[in-house]
Amino acid sequence: MVDLKRKLVQLISAVTLNSYAGGFARGTIYRGPLKQVCVPVLNCYSCPGAVTSCPIGSLQALATGATFNFSFYVAGIISLSGVLAGRFSCGWLCPFGFLQDLLYRIPFIKFCLPLWTRYIKYLVAGLFVLALPAFALDSFGLGTPYFCKWLCPAGTLEAAIPLSLLEPGIRGALGALFAWRLTWLALILLFCLGVQRAFCRVLCPLGAILSLFNRVSFFTISRNEQLCRHCGHCNEVCYYGPALAPELNHPECIRCLKCVKSCPAGALSWNFKGANKEGVFYG
Repeated sequence: MVDLKRKLVQLISAVTLNSYAGGFARGTIYRGPLKQVCVPVLNCYSCPGAVTSCPIGSLQALATGATFNFSFYVAGIISLSGVLAGRFSCGWLCPFGFLQDLLYRIPFIKFCLPLWTRYIKYLVAGLFVLALPAFALDSFGLGTPYFCKWLCPAGTLEAAIPLSLLEPGIRGALGALFAWRLTWLALILLFCLGVQRAFCRVLCPLGAILSLFNRVSFFTISRNEQLCRHCGHCNEVCYYGPALAPELNHPECIRCLKCVKSCPAGALSWNFKGANKEGVFYG
């Protein structure tokens, strides 16, 4: 039941964040006041339906200017989300995370990744989101949003493809970069068929940043050791596998809460500021 409710919340989030129907009808981008709002999920600014901004794109947009600027507003939004709930937004609100969950349900060869691969996303965040856009400058002193330009599958799926289909002028300007982005998107989607949340695990820079707050966030998962039977059932249902499940509030935990609901002994519960909320979330 919890997974069904989570899917419903994910669907509502995806539709709400991309609710500008006029963008799809006219091949334009929403530029109203809501675009100033940064939501801690991977949802491309340039998607015709997007009504809010992507924090990763916003960080890069300021870093690539002629004068380097660090967005304390965007950093504050990400930090606030992390402090309050860790990676909760990854598990419940992110449209691209929702797509990955759906893809993994398709029958395909499933396999596990070595644990060391989860560290790649920290390299992506540090190098492609922050360092290169700020310091790898052209002759005019301008940087390039490397992650958005080369590595973001959400940007290709939500913005590049729809806009190229809707706007003839854009179609006429397509070249090698667009071909690369299509190829990269296809590889990522294929990857997600075999590995649950493959992009989140390995490459997502936003997930990397939010993961730093998992152990200290107000929203936590707790275990009552007196009730725990050590049956390993939480391992079986954990999105990130048996290697991570015994360690509560691990940086990879996306707060899906399947372990809490499925525990036969009721030993697991979710908490906010120490107030036990076992079962309340599920009704």
